[in-house]
Amino acid sequence: MTTKNTAGPARAQPTRVRRPGRRYPSDLDDEEWAVLEPLLPPVRAGGRGRPAVHSRRAIVNAILYIDRAGCAWRYLPKDFPPWRTAYGYFAAWRDDGTLQRIHDQLREAARTAAGRGPRPTAAVIDSQSVRAADTVPRASRGWDNAKKVNGRKRHIAVDTAGLLLAVVVTAASTQDRDGAKPLLQNLRRAFPGVKLTWADGGYAGKLVAWAATTLKLTLEIVKRPDDLHTFQVLPRRWVVERTFAWISTHRRCVRDYERLPASHEAMVLWAMIALMTQRLAQAQ
Repeated sequence: MTTKNTAGPARAQPTRVRRPGRRYPSDLDDEEWAVLEPLLPPVRAGGRGRPAVHSRRAIVNAILYIDRAGCAWRYLPKDFPPWRTAYGYFAAWRDDGTLQRIHDQLREAARTAAGRGPRPTAAVIDSQSVRAADTVPRASRGWDNAKKVNGRKRHIAVDTAGLLLAVVVTAASTQDRDGAKPLLQNLRRAFPGVKLTWADGGYAGKLVAWAATTLKLTLEIVKRPDDLHTFQVLPRRWVVERTFAWISTHRRCVRDYERLPASHEAMVLWAMIALMTQRLAQAQ
């Protein structure tokens, strides 16, 4: 189901303050760059062995600007590398596994810094429908009748601290239970130690038995009380709702502009990378 509100003892996203050397609020400051730089591959050399023209920091800042500001690639300010160059790195890191690796390493570091083990043993899942722009092909979009949204739906799994474990993007017409199957399969494959997952009532029914039989995973439904007529924080569910709120501070994730579902998944990963990089820099 679509989640809109945050609740519970949520940890607010760190405020972006202006620091020397940061031109835009989305730019990485020196402490944040020190966290992220060791995880990045070297910049590709130019043609015929020429040295690369643009630094990795400039490339990352350009991608983060697009993700946070929500503008089109062609509207990237001129003091960044050319938009085609920035997009080239965005697509290459999306497709060759670099982006996923960076995200996962940051998540393990963030969990360790918070006093947790690097690998989770429990998760929370939910979905959120977002409207699609005219750049989204008809074949990968759909109508979510419950939320009256024409677009795509992102299905996510998070740990008990709200850090992203897996994301799958489908047409908004995809039922939550159907979208949960590839999400849970990816979760189980990447995190075999996860034995328990919480979900809301939209996932009740055959999915619970399928998860137990096929994945050997316990899917526990956190139901909303039938007599509840006012707002109330529901156990576990508020964690994933807070993560959706974190993601939605990045305007490129508020609406789907991507031709490929994989690109929207990448924008979600970049949003979480920005959050975790800030946290780790502040913890040092």
